[in-house]
Amino acid sequence: MKRVQKVVAYITLGSRLLVFTHRDYPESGVQVPAGTVEEGEALDRAVLREAEEETGLKNLKLVKYLGSRDFDAAVSANPGEIHERHFFHLEAANPAPEKWRHWEMTPHGEDKTPVAFDLSWAEKNNAELFYDFGALLEKIA
Repeated sequence: MKRVQKVVAYITLGSRLLVFTHRDYPESGVQVPAGTVEEGEALDRAVLREAEEETGLKNLKLVKYLGSRDFDAAVSANPGEIHERHFFHLEAANPAPEKWRHWEMTPHGEDKTPVAFDLSWAEKNNAELFYDFGALLEKIA
């Protein structure tokens, strides 16, 4: 199996967690910003880059590294891959919009078509995340 390094961003604003849905792929459910670590890229730099690319938010603050978990990517249409996910807690600066659409202009993979994300804030305790993205959510204070 191919191992791929990934980062996952739990971005909070007070008690709320930033979540999104894919406008064009509603079957992908509710997710949090995440993405692939580039060759030679440090994990902390990767999570900040991915979070900004997928949300458009600037001035995100890295709070802490939460740990890692393996994810069998076959359930998310990537058979033969194990994603080694590194989870981070980030904080957004106030003010932040309540809801917005952001286009990721540099998606990973062969298809470089921009991807539309519909972002909003959810109460951390009520966030029902797809693809095991909530695996380390309980580690956020």
